[in-house]
Amino acid sequence: MAGLVTSGAASLDVSDLAGRQVTVAGLGVSGVPAARALRGLGASVTVVNGSDGEPQRAQAAELEPLGITVRLGDGATLPDGTELIVTTPGWKPTSPLFLAAAEAGVPVWGDVELAWRLRGKDAPPWLAVTGTNGKTTTVRMLAAILEAAGLRTAAVGNIGVSLLDIVLGDEPYDVLAVELSSYQLHWAPSLRAHSGAVLNLAPDHLDWHGSMAAYAADKGRIYEGNQVACVYNVADPATEDLVRAADVEEGCRAIGFTLGTPGPSQLGVVEDILVDRAFVPDRQKQAQELAEVSDVNPPAPHNIANALAAAALARAYGVPPTAVRDGLRAFRPDPHRVEHVADVDGVAYVDDSKATNTHAAEASLGAYEHIVWIAGGLAKGATFDELVLTAAKRLRGVVLIGADRALIREALARHAADVPVVDLDRTDTGAMAAAVREAARLARPGDTVLMAPACASMDMFTNYNKRGDAFAAAVHDLASGRVPDDQ
Repeated sequence: MAGLVTSGAASLDVSDLAGRQVTVAGLGVSGVPAARALRGLGASVTVVNGSDGEPQRAQAAELEPLGITVRLGDGATLPDGTELIVTTPGWKPTSPLFLAAAEAGVPVWGDVELAWRLRGKDAPPWLAVTGTNGKTTTVRMLAAILEAAGLRTAAVGNIGVSLLDIVLGDEPYDVLAVELSSYQLHWAPSLRAHSGAVLNLAPDHLDWHGSMAAYAADKGRIYEGNQVACVYNVADPATEDLVRAADVEEGCRAIGFTLGTPGPSQLGVVEDILVDRAFVPDRQKQAQELAEVSDVNPPAPHNIANALAAAALARAYGVPPTAVRDGLRAFRPDPHRVEHVADVDGVAYVDDSKATNTHAAEASLGAYEHIVWIAGGLAKGATFDELVLTAAKRLRGVVLIGADRALIREALARHAADVPVVDLDRTDTGAMAAAVREAARLARPGDTVLMAPACASMDMFTNYNKRGDAFAAAVHDLASGRVPDDQ
């Protein structure tokens, strides 16, 4: 990708930041803690942020009394004298700020890189998770398993809890369950996890990375320097390829997870039992029972895969089998992730608004036999032929919403022409209620109405949470017999 900026290896050390001119790129969940941490180390800190709205002004008002300069509405200009940039995850490598930094020889660290470098000598190890889909669920499952083992832990990172706040806080931890995005990994060259997992790889965020190869390479950084285990998905050979390419510590092992019968050094499923053939005395002949499939909530195939990945990381850390079972039983998924909303007239209504790409939607669609599918939104450059081909036999009907619904409609016409399709040409606040009513009309008892849009939400909703909330509200209205005023 022309002009691509990478983090590189910088000679600058966190012990030498006092009096240095450091620029923080972006505010938000990551930028504010980074600015505070750097100021606490004695650096002269300037925060630059492209947008200039009320939330940004409120954050600036928090930072300025600490002696931090905040420049809103200017994210392109490199402040004079900058010796280091610490960036928040969303900034593209090709941003003018980073191109100017590269020309000036200024290193760029991500907030995760800064947190890693600020760890104390007795810092807890990191069990790290990345992948196109399933990261948050897997990390929260992992934290639940670690807690069931009596360990002091937290689910942190891209999950919404700043690693800087954890690293610099007073709370003692035994081990951390860390979610890392491809953005964060791109800017974290020094990261060396105890063990890491790549759950899956599918095209996503290619506008940021520039190519699928660059996206995969950034995901693969999670394996660099692993000490005990590199966990990969047997069903996704690209994840194993990343393990093979990684430079790990002597003795670190490749550990696979599979929904089938596991081979040696794998975790898998045998007769509805999650089993371990990796962390047992005799991997050739032994398998350790960990939990039942029914202990996973919900027991959809992709979620069982998440549970196996979490179990593999926990077992790599030495967690006993009973803790895997107890942790999975205690785990409750976040909202809008294959969440059962209600049953109405014998039809199940399921909210998977978090399925914002085709890979996630394919996993969700594969969990049900007869589906009325609510789909559409912002496609982010995705194509839908493969998804429709995979799901066609399960579809009872489809209701399309959102700006790029025509792309899905065209794929349906090519590969599932006999499936009834309702195309809703509206983006007002009542559009989701209309979609639910149309889905209910198409559904039969025993069917599942599944909102797994395969698209981002921002054409109609603030985020996927708001989209899921609108779906749930419409289902509850349907269940109560209430007809919205805008019908």
